[in-house]
Parts: sequence; structure tokens; C-alpha cells
Amino acid sequence: MSDLLIKKVTLIDPASDLNGKIRDVLIRKGKISDIRANISPSGKIKILDAKGGYCSPGWLDVGVQTGDPGFEHRENLETVSKAAAAGGFTGIVCQPNTLPVIQSKSEVLYLKNRTSNNLVDILPIGAISHECKGVDMTEMYDMHHAGALAFSDGKYPIQDAGLMLRSLQYVKAFNGLIINHPQEDSISKNAQLHEGMVSTSLGMPGFPSIAEELMLQRDIELLEYSGSRLHVANISTARGVALLQKAKARGLNITGSTPIMNLIFEDKDLLQFDTNLKVLPPLREKLDREALIKGFQNGILDYINSNHIPLEEETKMVEFPYAKFGAIGLETLYALLNTHLNKKFTPSKIVELLAINPRKVLCIDVPVIAKNKPANLTIFHPDIKWTYNSSDIKSKSQNTPLIGQNFTGKVIAVINNKQIGLFK
Repeated sequence: MSDLLIKKVTLIDPASDLNGKIRDVLIRKGKISDIRANISPSGKIKILDAKGGYCSPGWLDVGVQTGDPGFEHRENLETVSKAAAAGGFTGIVCQPNTLPVIQSKSEVLYLKNRTSNNLVDILPIGAISHECKGVDMTEMYDMHHAGALAFSDGKYPIQDAGLMLRSLQYVKAFNGLIINHPQEDSISKNAQLHEGMVSTSLGMPGFPSIAEELMLQRDIELLEYSGSRLHVANISTARGVALLQKAKARGLNITGSTPIMNLIFEDKDLLQFDTNLKVLPPLREKLDREALIKGFQNGILDYINSNHIPLEEETKMVEFPYAKFGAIGLETLYALLNTHLNKKFTPSKIVELLAINPRKVLCIDVPVIAKNKPANLTIFHPDIKWTYNSSDIKSKSQNTPLIGQNFTGKVIAVINNKQIGLFK
């Protein structure tokens, strides 16, 4: 089904004269056929009553961990697409940490060819180093021309400064983007959670904030030296936000993002040893969480991501020190944000953080809400109340701390590539 009439929806598109207007939107054969104050349906067509809801360009989540190829028992391309669509995303940008690693033209084309014309666009990040081991640099130029949007070793921060510098210099030739998660492993070995009062009370080694800030400062200096482009993923500390702000003030081509979990939870939430809250970057203290929120409000941080990492049950249903880091998050990002921070982030701001800015960072076109344009849309309603049950989970894995949580705000439809997903 590619035809749909959306009734009485508020449009959010900063690039459109219709931004903020309540309109009917008619979708036919995957295109926006008409936008008017009132459209009377003709013929057999599905009607979606979206009164009180919003329609925006389709959302894009950057940094999703998929399981295909190699870890299909955790997640496959079909299940990650269903989870993304249910969460309001018409596109996801995937980490290279698969088996084999996305480290050459072949793996990039495999992912693109397997998912072409899906409801959810699945776009690749290429690895910086072979096998993401941080030693030998990959052929990023070939991957770029095959369709890789950026380059990163994903969950493995680049520890070697020389490799980081060479990578920044290499991609400059084609205006490529390096993404790095700042964490200095040599001063955070065996860490289980944020280093602070909570880790001390639990008797567990922690991730000191300086482990993030030290590498972030290094990468900023290397960026200035190289004159390249850098995105700092998974910023989690107050000082990390301050360092990013100073780097932007110096005119460096740098952007930053933070996972949704770090905006909602704190290290004190781990006192009950919920392994599904054991994530990277680690949950920090209240001061850090508030600084992250303010960083988004002030435009220092650029976008929020789900940090979706599916894991099988046996890696989580163990004692806390033995549990792996990660939680799924595609389906609940918007619900968490709207439920807990709706007074901090307006619907327009949420669209900026989930649809506009991710594409600006990656230098790809933002979908436009206009007549005769392809329909790449997310429709969401901020007032719908619902409970997230295990039966709602579209992901193949269920490693989430949110089962049973009551939410306010729900995605009700996504439209992309001549396909429609309805969730109301």
C-alpha cells in the first residue's frame, strides 16, 4: 500500500512555508500528491486521522548496531528495519562492527543491495581500521565511492593518535567524515560503570570522566592540525560538552551527539544492578545529564541517537560484572524523550535533533514536505499514552530496561520508498 490520506496533521519542516500549519496530506504512489487545508478522499484510500499529531521529514538514527552479517542471532536486517520503523525512523546508519567487518567496497555494497527499496533506508559506516583493531587503515576512498557515509571503528575507540591523524588527513581529500567515540582505554580498564560515589559504594571499578575528556581533547587537537571533519559520538560528560563548545567556537569542523539513555538515566539507577542499564558510554551523574540536556538546548550537541545494541539473553542474564554493555533503543527513543523531557524539547526541536541535524552532519539531503516530492515522512503524536510491553518489541533481542514502562508520545506512521508503516 502506497496511498494514504493524512488528516489534520501539523507540519514540521523548517524548509517549508507550511511549517507549523495544520493540513491534510495526500500520498499517492509514494509521492506527496497534494497538501491542502481539507482534502476529500476519492476512491478507495486509507485515511489516517492525525489530529493533534505532527508530520515531519523522516527521522534518521546514526550508529545502529545491526547483526547482519555474522550476528543474525542478535538482530537481522528485517528485524532492525521493523524496530526502526516502529520508532519513527525511515533511515538508520549502521556501525561497521559486523562479521565480516564493513571494511571494503564489498561489504558496503552487500548492505546496500540487501536493503534497497526497504521502508527503512539502511546506510553503512565503513571501518577506519582492518577488523576495527586500530592498527592498519582501510581503503576508505573505495568505500566512500561505494556509498559509505562516514568512517568509524564503531564501539572500538581509536586509541592510536597516529592512526587517528592519518585517517583525518586521508578523508579530507574527499570531504569525508571521521566518527570516534572518545574513551581512553588505558585508564578505564575493567570498568563497569561511571567512576563516582555509586561505583565506590558498589565496590566496582569505574570509567573516570577524564577517560572521555582526554581522548576528546586529543581528537580536537588532531582535527585542528589536519583541517578535516570530525563527529564525536557518545559524549556523556559535562566537561565533554564544554570541550565541544570551545572547539566549535574555534571554527573547527566538529559535531557531537549523545545517546538517549544518557539524557534520561544516571549512575544511581544502577544501584539495583539492572544489567540492561549497563551501557557505553556509561550513565553519569546528575550534573553530567543536565549539562547534556543544556548542550542540546544551546545547539552545542547536534543530534540524539538510540545507541541500539541488540544482545542475546545469555549475555545480560548474568552477574553485573560479566554482562556485556548495550541495550536496544530504536523503538523507544522518541517515547523516552517526549515522556521525560517534553518541557525541555518542543516537537520542532525534536525534529531538528532526529531528522534535520543527523543529515546535515552526514551531508545528505533532508527530505522536504512539498507537493510532488517523494514521501519520506514520520508522523507522531505527543499525547498518546501507552505501555511498552515485551510483545511490542520488534527487535530480535529484548535487552532493554524499559519493559513495562508507561510512555506519553508515540509514532503512528512512517512513509518511505513507496511504503507505509502504520502503528496507531
